[in-house]
Amino acid sequence: MEIPDKVLDVHFPECPIRNVIARIGDRWSILILLTLDSATQPMRFKEIQAAIPDISQKMLTRTLRDLEADGYVTRHAYAEVPPRVEYELTERARTLTPLLNNLVAWAAANLSGIVKDRERYLGVKS
Repeated sequence: MEIPDKVLDVHFPECPIRNVIARIGDRWSILILLTLDSATQPMRFKEIQAAIPDISQKMLTRTLRDLEADGYVTRHAYAEVPPRVEYELTERARTLTPLLNNLVAWAAANLSGIVKDRERYLGVKS
């Protein structure tokens, strides 16, 4: 089965890291995945938006669709009035979130040193 170029990195279609990071390495995907991971039950759109207050409705919608397309998130729409839509992580995403949590822990442990190095590089005094 041939996979369309728009699904894979056009320049490096065989590289798994480029193809995965290209989708989850944006500004919002990891935050959404970790938000859903911390939930004890499926979350509604507005709950996710409230947990990540600086994300716009448009970006949340787009990112949730991308995550759903790649099989990280499931979307359940209920035929109710008013309509109810809930999102939750897939089993695939649940195997990824421990790695993301390790990345968060690493970032927290190293942020002050990174900021100092950045300031030194840019010639900024703390």
